[in-house]
Amino acid sequence: MWKLISGVFLGWSLGANDSANIFGTGVTTGAVKYKTAIFLTSIFVLMGAVFEGPKCMKIVSDLSRLIPLEAFFCALASAITMTILTYVAIPASTSQAIIGAIIGAGILSGSANFSKLIKIIACWILTPIGGAIFGYLLYHILKYIFDKTITSLSYRNTVYAVGIIIAGCYGAYSLGANNVANVTGIYVGSGLLSYEAAALIGGISIALGTLTYGKKVMITVGKGIAPLDPFSALVTVLAEALTLHLFTQIGVPVSSSQAIVGAVVGVGMVGGLRTINPKMLVKITMGWVMTPFASGLMTLLFIYVRSIIM
Repeated sequence: MWKLISGVFLGWSLGANDSANIFGTGVTTGAVKYKTAIFLTSIFVLMGAVFEGPKCMKIVSDLSRLIPLEAFFCALASAITMTILTYVAIPASTSQAIIGAIIGAGILSGSANFSKLIKIIACWILTPIGGAIFGYLLYHILKYIFDKTITSLSYRNTVYAVGIIIAGCYGAYSLGANNVANVTGIYVGSGLLSYEAAALIGGISIALGTLTYGKKVMITVGKGIAPLDPFSALVTVLAEALTLHLFTQIGVPVSSSQAIVGAVVGVGMVGGLRTINPKMLVKITMGWVMTPFASGLMTLLFIYVRSIIM
């Protein structure tokens, strides 16, 4: 069972990086305290993993039939990639990291199933687009509703704060439901874990990452892309949660980072593209492009070195 250690490490790095995508905008706008945010995220991400996590595991386990040691190397390479990107405060995609690693291992063993990869890549492309569309539409819809129903400024701010917490809890649930497959789905395919055990172990490891290390990426998400007020923060978190939950029902693990960045851009478009930080978008996009290649190459290196030593 020692081969599960790298999966726990990957879950920790996912929680550390992606917790920013849930409450990052709420924390940086002052709507919710950091400690409250990480506590709520850890609880609801575990709930999402346990209740709906197995929905996305099949496509990860079917992408390449790995032996347990190969699964260990895939998770390790993905975890190292995610940890490095978290350290430099770049919201990264665990989905891209683990899929890149699986493809790298599959190419070396000849077991890669590229027919599954087409569906995954299509969903990767649609994720930030979906987040942007949800963000743009929800901004206009909720603004219209609030303008018509809430006239008191103090009451409206209270609604924003409560709404951010509710949306954040939903976002954390959606994160666990969609992304736990990235953490332990490969162990289902290699026969080490059942779907239920994989969901529980993956959910706990993500929650641990959320509780211990994620503040730097929160600042990037909350302030670095576009300036947000409490209402905009509410919209972006809700848009991200809806995007992730939608792809969970399709059965494809996608990037919460891409969903939240797309949502922030969608909200930023309401105020005109001038409000969006293009340099930060380029930095984040480069991280997305590099993630699957770095993880895949690292996996190839690990397996090659192991073959030489053994």
